[in-house]
Amino acid sequence: MDAETYPANDVVERVLSGDVRTVARLIRDIDDGIPGVRDVLKAVYPYTGRAYVIGITGAPGVGKSTLADQVINHLRKRGRTVGVLAVDPTSPFSGGAILGDRIRMQRHCTDAGVFIRSLATRGQFGGLTQSTRSAIDVLDAMGKDFILVETVGVGQDEVDVVKSAHTTVIVVMPGMGDDIQAIKAGILEVGDIFVINKADHEGVDRTENHLRLMIEMADKKYEEGGWKPSIVRTQALFNKGVDTLLDEIERHGRHLKQSEGGLNTRKRESRVREELSEMVKNRLIEKVGQRLIQTGDFDRLVTEIVNGKTDPYSACDDLVFPIVKKL
Repeated sequence: MDAETYPANDVVERVLSGDVRTVARLIRDIDDGIPGVRDVLKAVYPYTGRAYVIGITGAPGVGKSTLADQVINHLRKRGRTVGVLAVDPTSPFSGGAILGDRIRMQRHCTDAGVFIRSLATRGQFGGLTQSTRSAIDVLDAMGKDFILVETVGVGQDEVDVVKSAHTTVIVVMPGMGDDIQAIKAGILEVGDIFVINKADHEGVDRTENHLRLMIEMADKKYEEGGWKPSIVRTQALFNKGVDTLLDEIERHGRHLKQSEGGLNTRKRESRVREELSEMVKNRLIEKVGQRLIQTGDFDRLVTEIVNGKTDPYSACDDLVFPIVKKL
């Protein structure tokens, strides 16, 4: 489906009215890169900025999905609507998210106040792709009060979650080995709340002490009025500590309102500049890639590299320079 045949006006109206089936199809089309969705995203953007976005990240196995499931449950008990985007590894076969809609969250699938969707990272492990940012805008325009973004949690790229979240929750657990090394400096800097999940396991005190030490090492930053990350212990499997976590998220939200002039952080100049830069880069890669595939030059040079007729550095220059000269 191309931009000319995509029913943009009809889709926008249905998104703003909260139509679940339309939103599900639109997010699928965003993930698949259907050209016509750009007109929809342009139209819904003025209706964004109302939802509170919570990023949940951490290493595999710490219980992120179970914690997210309990957060959804508690938010619903408080009368709030919730959208969930679970960013999963990309399937090498289908190109889609391997885990699909998270199994642990399926008890909410019949709740009209909850919308859950899995997205593929497209090879960007731990990072939020442009499709994820666009999906956040769609759920925001749909009218969800809270949007949870759960990332894969692999490596330093987890810092990407903060670019679209008001509050970033980093989940760890006791017994992960060297806790200090497990939490990279960049991750510490973006974490607003640290959750020690599975807090009934041995070593929880040691983990908390390590976290507090790392937080205190950046004490000058917090003396200047910045938010000092808090630490919450939870046992998500047994629904313990989740209310405390939500209270801390609300406290962080109040801090943002008081210190940063409101919650619409995505429209501050620094965020807009970064997001626009990323969008321009992705758009250029998309357009250049399409052209290279259409002309056959890419496949031709791949064959030449394989046959030893050229090297990848020269091949890259041969592909890019002719296009750049025409800009």
